[in-house]
Amino acid sequence: MPAIVLVGAQWGDEGKGKATDLLGNTGTAIDYVVKFNGGNNAGHTVVIGTEKYALHLLPSGILTPGVTPVIGNGVVVDLSVLFEELDALQARGVDTSRLVVSANAHVIPPYNRTLDKVTERFLGSRKIGTTGRGIGPTYADKMNRIGIRIQDLYDEKILEQKITGALEQKNQLLVKVYNRRAVEISEVLDELLGYAERLRPMVADTSLLLGKALDAGKTVLMEAGQATLLDVDHGTYPFVTSSSAISAGACTGAGIPPTRIDRVMAVIKAYTTRVGEGPFPTELLDADGEWLRTQGFEFGTTTGRPRRCGWYDAVIARYTARVNGVTDFVLTKLDTLTGREKIPVCVAYDVNGVRHDEMPMTQTDFHHAKPVYEELDGWDEDITGCRDFDDLPKNAQTYIRTVEAMSGAPISAVGVGPERSQIVMLDNRN
Repeated sequence: MPAIVLVGAQWGDEGKGKATDLLGNTGTAIDYVVKFNGGNNAGHTVVIGTEKYALHLLPSGILTPGVTPVIGNGVVVDLSVLFEELDALQARGVDTSRLVVSANAHVIPPYNRTLDKVTERFLGSRKIGTTGRGIGPTYADKMNRIGIRIQDLYDEKILEQKITGALEQKNQLLVKVYNRRAVEISEVLDELLGYAERLRPMVADTSLLLGKALDAGKTVLMEAGQATLLDVDHGTYPFVTSSSAISAGACTGAGIPPTRIDRVMAVIKAYTTRVGEGPFPTELLDADGEWLRTQGFEFGTTTGRPRRCGWYDAVIARYTARVNGVTDFVLTKLDTLTGREKIPVCVAYDVNGVRHDEMPMTQTDFHHAKPVYEELDGWDEDITGCRDFDDLPKNAQTYIRTVEAMSGAPISAVGVGPERSQIVMLDNRN
């Protein structure tokens, strides 16, 4: 059975859990859900009936009975957060025993959490807007080949050698640049070893596990943390995350070859949001932006930070469709737009008097991009109870079809409310 990749189409917080539910609603039985990048710097909010679950590090599949959730080798793992999340879910009656963690995933050591916070403060006005959870420094260690992997917890001699080598560099920064105390090797060693035995039953060669699952006809869904515009290569650099959040990152982050993938779903909001620093052409710094934030309850799942809000950006959608090879979009939070007389949609950018229908090549041009809007008619009817396209108000139907035509790939489903069941299916995927 081929693999499916699920990515965010904007700057994150699009509601990727909704797309996971969509597959179940269409009769596609998901056997494995794999998180292939990022760490606990992003959150998924999943609503099941009256219950709301906020997931940060764990794959969303952990809430679905019968699904095996997998933390892939491309993820960086804060072990304290991992077990906090597991304990919280178990306390609410969720079975977490199926979780599998890659032996090759990197561990976030405590000194990288410290470095992340002090470095961001040191940057001042040039700050990136990180969550301060040690994600970036841990990916940097990975590339610099001084990182610590899950498997290292089971060879104490190697683990101590790696911590010692890393701290020879880190303590120089902490003490001489940031005026912080040096981190003791024993502190880090004791903390990480304290998790080893509880973690041991979960650890596996996940690339091998997933390869065998696909050979056996199982369906594997690989979900990205963050989103396309936060990808370290293809996002709004340097205001990005430290890993590959596009569909190609699923191959390296899960150990599955590209020849096994036949569907790439991209989740996109009916408007646009962003958390953190960086350019945002359609951002609304007025009452309309506050209205979107309030109506959509746009506050970060992980950080609680208010999200920056703006209108739908079709230029970004086309870019996402191209760099990910999107087969279909899932449009979420359409219900948030209910009550608007007119709804602007960004169709192009104006950069110093020059129209750009595609993403500008340089950061400078994107920073100076001004949205070119077209206005669509809004609707007042409550759409949260709609389950068929024909049930939607005519203006809502027109909105969906218009943004679909602008965005580079068909829309296969539309979210009309926060709950898992509040989805309108569109039978038009290529």
